[in-house]
Parts: sequence; C-alpha cells; structure tokens
Amino acid sequence: MKLYVSADMEGTAAVASWTQVDPKNATEYPEYRNLMSLEVRAAIDGAREAGATDVLVNDSHSSMRNVSWDALPDDVRMIYGSRKPFSMTEGIDSSFAAAFFTGYHAGAGEIDGALDHTYSGETIYDVRVNGTRCSEALLNAAVLGTYGVPVALLTGDRTICDRTRQRLPWIATAVVKEAIGRFSVNSLSPARARETIRAAAREAMQNLARMRPFTFEPPIALEIDFVGTQNADFVELIPGFQRIGGRTLRYVNDDYRTVFRAFCAAFRLGGAANAPV
Repeated sequence: MKLYVSADMEGTAAVASWTQVDPKNATEYPEYRNLMSLEVRAAIDGAREAGATDVLVNDSHSSMRNVSWDALPDDVRMIYGSRKPFSMTEGIDSSFAAAFFTGYHAGAGEIDGALDHTYSGETIYDVRVNGTRCSEALLNAAVLGTYGVPVALLTGDRTICDRTRQRLPWIATAVVKEAIGRFSVNSLSPARARETIRAAAREAMQNLARMRPFTFEPPIALEIDFVGTQNADFVELIPGFQRIGGRTLRYVNDDYRTVFRAFCAAFRLGGAANAPV
C-alpha cells in the first residue's frame, strides 16, 4: 500500500517565527529542520504500523531541501529540490492509496494562524477556487483528487486542521499547537507532538475506507489577489489570465491540473516583480 507524504515546515510543533524555518538562518533553522524531519518520520512509522509499505516523501518547504535523510527509514524515497512543476504535489499519481500532509500551516489571512500564508506571503494575498478561499492544503488536496488519491492525515496548527476539516470532514488530524496571533504559539512538546502524529497516522490508515478524494467541479475558476499591483502586472502577461481588479487576476479551465500549473506559474512570475527596481 503506497503512501505519499507532502512535508511542510511552518506547522511543525514549536515553530512560531520565520527565522526558525529559514534555511539561511544558521542558528535556529538546523534545530527546527530536525524537528520537522522527526515529525515526518513519526507519520511514516504510524502509517506502517497500519499497513503502509512504499513511501514517497515530497519535501515541500522553501528550498525543498529540508527533511534530513538520516531521520527517515532507508527504504523511503524522497523528492528533493525546488522549482518542481507541481511544487508541493510533485510525484503524485493514481498508484498511491493515500496521502499525508505534515507540518502544514494556516492559509493567508486566517486569524490565529501561525505564519499564515498561501505559497508565497510576499506575493499572494488570497486565493479562491470556484469562490472557495483556499489554503495550501486545499489547493494541494484538489491536485491529489484528480488522481483519485485522498488526503488521509493533516498535521499542523489547530487553525489549518479545523479549516481543512470543514471541506474534508473525513480527514484525520494531529493538532500540535495552537496559534496566538501570527508569531506565537501554545505548543505541545516536540516529543508529545510526534506521539500524537504517529497515533493519528495509524488511525488514518486504519480508516482508509471512509477517506474520499477532494475535487472541484468544472469549470474551475481560479482567482488570485496579489499583495501588490506590480505582481498582478507580471501575471497579466501570462496567456489565459484575465485581470479583473487592480491586483486580482482570474483563470478558468475545466482541468484542475492545468489550473494548478497556471497557479504555480503565477506565483513564481508574480514573485519576480518583487525584485528591486
């Protein structure tokens, strides 16, 4: 039974600051990179206790070179490195029985969401698909849904777990911390967080029969509000995007994978507009 794991970092227990998750920070990042890696390992161990076999991990944070190989079982494969066509969902296909999202965080604009953002906090202000506000968890779950793969487990702060369960009511969650505003948290200890994740992962795999793929019905309308008009100026250059406001663009297609690729192109090209002039 194949398992796919998309591993982010901001939702790791005790994380409350950008410096903790910034690979350029030589003081704090190494410690929290280790904690992220151990949470991924806890999820894998729990899944294997309930029958998971082959595991593919997609490192999904920042440079996407964070999870320590030494923390994982030696038979696990990992997609490492950035600029992947499908970003946080790279490598997914219909052969997987289920997916886990570990270390996930609240979407942009959420109250009491630790380090809330959606893909790029410097570039994206809000994202909607068919009128539904989307976090990374929801955007990514819909990619997996096109392959018939359900998200069975989500780990992170209470806000992302509660919001995601509103749209994916079957999902198992492991709440490792509660945000107090954007830059402070009331967290489980890292050791207790790993115990919680391992138990939730085992439960998720034991309850696969009730898990469902998440999809959006076509036609699929993507709307992106950018942080600045300069971001929108760049994205307007991409064929298929329609500017419907000073910093808002719209893209419509019947195929969600095409929509998601357009989204990836938009936040990457839009981000280029943040360079100093």
